[in-house]
Amino acid sequence: MKENKENKKSKMIFYIISSILVIVAIVGMVYFGKQKQEDKELAYTELIKDINEGEIEKIKMTTGSTTVTVTYKTLDGQEGTEENEKDRQKRVIVPSTQAFIELVQTKVDEKGLEIELIQESTNQFLKIAETLFSLLPTILLVALMLMIFKMQGFGGDKDKVYGGESNKKTDVRFKDIAGLDEEKGELIEIVDFLKKPQAYLDMGAKIPRGILLYGKPGTGKTLIAKAIAGEAGVPFISMSGSEFIEMFAGLGASRVRKLFDKAKKMSPAIIFIDEIDAIGARRTSSSGAETENNQTLNQLLVEMDGFETEETIIVLAATNRPEMLDKALLRPGRFDRQITIPTPDLNGREAILKLHSENKKFADDVDFRSIAGDTAGFTGAELANILNEAAIIATRENHNAITNDDVENAVKKVTVGLEKTNRVISDKDKN
Repeated sequence: MKENKENKKSKMIFYIISSILVIVAIVGMVYFGKQKQEDKELAYTELIKDINEGEIEKIKMTTGSTTVTVTYKTLDGQEGTEENEKDRQKRVIVPSTQAFIELVQTKVDEKGLEIELIQESTNQFLKIAETLFSLLPTILLVALMLMIFKMQGFGGDKDKVYGGESNKKTDVRFKDIAGLDEEKGELIEIVDFLKKPQAYLDMGAKIPRGILLYGKPGTGKTLIAKAIAGEAGVPFISMSGSEFIEMFAGLGASRVRKLFDKAKKMSPAIIFIDEIDAIGARRTSSSGAETENNQTLNQLLVEMDGFETEETIIVLAATNRPEMLDKALLRPGRFDRQITIPTPDLNGREAILKLHSENKKFADDVDFRSIAGDTAGFTGAELANILNEAAIIATRENHNAITNDDVENAVKKVTVGLEKTNRVISDKDKN
């Protein structure tokens, strides 16, 4: 689906660029054609003077046109050939074709003039080219706007839908998350509410509007959101905060409306906004891009306040900068709960390492408890990366399984970088 959209986008850009190149080529032909015409143009008064002086040999006229072509006589001693006839020609624009014919008729016998009438209209291609040339600014402006609209995804949906009628499913469950037992316990009741909302409504409980997950990057905020949707078996609509903002005013607010309208049709559902600080930062009185951000945030505040009682929609949001968010976004009734996703402790790191080791071959000497002790402060994503680096190192060293040394080397590589074995260090650098 995504590839088809990208292909359509690429084709559209190709067609627009090709059209612009064709227009530029036509304009170039018209321009250079006009330049050549201007080089051979003759003033009407000069033409009358040259006719009276007997310097003109032939006058060629095209019906329906006020432009005539005159051929000058050859100079003394020169031969009038077809090759040099074009060099002797000039173009003249006459005020009135009929009046000009009457004027030169008297000179036909007197001066030996030859008049040739061509019974055909002027060059149609030249007419079309001149019309395009006059419309060039408008055509280029429209083409440029179309290109920008396509590149910005104007009017298109950027959200990703998992579950429901979508072919994409959320396979993540709480069992796939390790090291966050307390946080999972707090979110289980959200899953229960999504499964049987009527029981809570009958008890008089209000629908929780939103849950804000915040913590360091890589702690598993997005993973938790997917696990909630997977456990509840409801549609999961995901969108990044930065995808709301575009260069066109009002587009961000429009995307917020479309996102919530889609969720209402799929209710019960989960809306997940990753990196919400991109649109949820404190409102300012500035102009320009800040105004667009304010409009988008205002629309989000309105939508989160506008749920009807029967609409079972929960908004999940993730950020690693909660201090930047607008206070109106954090009040009860919008994001009712704010859950900190911390870096895992010793037991959590050990559980995460064991979880990510399930599809890898490890030697008997690998001690996950010891590795967890050496990786204090690491997030779940960083621990997963260490095991991946260890697998790469073991493959490079032709080991049958990942050894404890491979894991230790991976930790060193991730924390302090590659080992410099061939680098010469001076005594000054050592000191």
